[in-house]
Amino acid sequence: MRFIILAAALAAAAPAHASGGLWCDNVGGPVKISIQSGVTRGMGFPVFDFRASSEVDNATIGDDLRKTTFDGGNLPQYWSHGENLNMVLYRERDTDIFGSVEIIILTMAAGDDIEYSGTYSFTAYDAGGNNGQGSTVTHTGKISCGVE
Repeated sequence: MRFIILAAALAAAAPAHASGGLWCDNVGGPVKISIQSGVTRGMGFPVFDFRASSEVDNATIGDDLRKTTFDGGNLPQYWSHGENLNMVLYRERDTDIFGSVEIIILTMAAGDDIEYSGTYSFTAYDAGGNNGQGSTVTHTGKISCGVE
């Protein structure tokens, strides 16, 4: 029993540098993007508890594509290497009429250890559209990210 208590006390006293946070927010423009995630400090810096959202003001696509939420299953590509922090978010709608949102984020270190700045590309496609025809909405802009 003493060994278990001693082991638990040593584990609690060890430095907690195994994980941190990752976040991104865009800087103005017609699209709002917000990303929050945990990130481990191991090989490849894998993410966990990934949550993101996007919102675009455009009436030619359905409401479900104008306001979209993402989780870890919607992050098919993420890489952090050297000065680069990049990711691709992709989500398809859950109806018979095809629709999707894709966000590509490309950033580079911005002078200190935790800040990254770069660009995003937002593309939403609605096969039905609010006008009964297919509609594509595309925007690009600046985005800021951070990792600690």
